[in-house]
Amino acid sequence: MAFDTDHPKSWYAATARHLSPFPALAGTVRADVCVIGGGYTGLSAALHLAEAGLDVVLLEAARLGSGASGRNGGQIHSGQRRDQDWLEAQVGIDDAKALWRLAEDAKALLHALIERHAIDCDVRPGLIVADHKPGYVAHSHAYARKLNEVYDYPQAAPLSREELRALVGSDAYHGGMIDHGGGHLHPLNLALGLARAASKAGARLFEQSRALGIDESGAKARATTAGGVVEADFVLECGDGLQDGLDRRVDNYVMPIANYIAATQPLGARARDIIANDAAVADSRFVVNYYRLSADGRLLFGGGESYTRRLRPDPGAFVRPYMLKIFPQLADVRIDYGWGGLLGITMSRMPFVRRLSPRVLTAAGYSGQGVMLAPYFGKLLAQAVQGQLGAFDLLAGLPVPPFPGGPVMRWPLLVAGMSYFALRDRL
Repeated sequence: MAFDTDHPKSWYAATARHLSPFPALAGTVRADVCVIGGGYTGLSAALHLAEAGLDVVLLEAARLGSGASGRNGGQIHSGQRRDQDWLEAQVGIDDAKALWRLAEDAKALLHALIERHAIDCDVRPGLIVADHKPGYVAHSHAYARKLNEVYDYPQAAPLSREELRALVGSDAYHGGMIDHGGGHLHPLNLALGLARAASKAGARLFEQSRALGIDESGAKARATTAGGVVEADFVLECGDGLQDGLDRRVDNYVMPIANYIAATQPLGARARDIIANDAAVADSRFVVNYYRLSADGRLLFGGGESYTRRLRPDPGAFVRPYMLKIFPQLADVRIDYGWGGLLGITMSRMPFVRRLSPRVLTAAGYSGQGVMLAPYFGKLLAQAVQGQLGAFDLLAGLPVPPFPGGPVMRWPLLVAGMSYFALRDRL
């Protein structure tokens, strides 16, 4: 793929706690486990494996954290990408509750990793779900009560139109809910903090070392790059949407789409008129608008998707109309940064977690929920390598159908489907 996977000129990169570059792989090295992908999943897997005493090599195609892990909206959600109503219908109430508990464990691990490794990534509490259609509000209120009563989660609370308007300075919404257990953070600094921790624990990290293929025919699995080979007992494929083309067994289920974020100039006193309580916000559109305030008072606004194999050259200009539709009062505000990135999605929007063969495992397709889920899934991959399969097997049973037509047809079918949902958002 011709995707740019270096750190973009984003607000995240401008304020990151950067690491010195790691070397590219050269020659043949041997390890217990080879991890492919230097984002949250791969870095967490490498960290947990190294802490368990295994010899780990991690291959990153560009710079650590340069993919979705260093470009996303930084939002910490609760639960899975699909809500508990959907999960109950798909897997039954018992497994739906188990998946909720798993997501809460993932959230707890995220905060524990940040605290244990002193990762400075501007963690802040609160996430608002804002309904852009009046007919959605009753469901949001009922869902908040359900989380309280059925899932023993008191952090969710309904918001009336007036209550939401007092928190978010926009007339575009009719109500919604707030999740006090959610939040937001600096995603690139989280990735770089995990990289520091993994390296300190003994994992060998290589940058500018794109995996070109995996050979399982010999006594060891072999992951090949342009400069060398890693021979290992296990390979963990953690590249998400950016490993597209490496393994058809993943490509059939996971595909990359592009999303974009703009960062305004610092808003000063106006910032609290936009989001009064400094929570993150995600709205109810299928092609979601998501936004939050940065540590220096900018509005970081994500909106719009594209389904081509290249990122747009003008992401700030692309996002600006989406932002002004929600906040027309910011028409005079300058956009200082704009960037795009690729995330992996699945047909069902549930993560694709599988043992692809006795020696190759993967976790990918977080569909926008990776900040909270991916570090935990990296831990689960590390545990699966060591024979601990409980949570891994639960996730491996999730309904994740392949894209119709496989990698060849998934792009045109996705464009048709997403165009339909984008139209429905506007009606």
